[in-house]
Amino acid sequence: MSSITRRKALGVAAGAAAGAATGFALAGQADAATPRVAATAAARSAAAPGSFDEVYQGRRIKGGPSHGGGHHGGHHTGAYSVTIDGEELHVMQNADGTWISVITHYEPVATPRAAARAAVRELQGAPLVPLTLA
Repeated sequence: MSSITRRKALGVAAGAAAGAATGFALAGQADAATPRVAATAAARSAAAPGSFDEVYQGRRIKGGPSHGGGHHGGHHTGAYSVTIDGEELHVMQNADGTWISVITHYEPVATPRAAARAAVRELQGAPLVPLTLA
């Protein structure tokens, strides 16, 4: 009897997400060449995101400049820390000024707050478990 395993399902989902991201990247190359889009991206990356602390869909999300102790340990400037219910959500700023999280890696958003909110929606009530390297 053949049944789908969690590993196979995650593999299929990751492949589909990578394919979709590639399609979006290729479609967006023409837009990146326009001066208006380039200026908007530069303005976004120049503005440092502020701190936030709120309850979103029943989950406590917090974010602010990192002062060490997180995944990156604050080793570089611009480090930013985000938590959902006290658990660290790994976020990263892209070169174009957008932000991604480990949960919504292929869906860049404008701010770390938006990344935290997108992760809460994607988790659908499931707990955020710490990212560990085996």
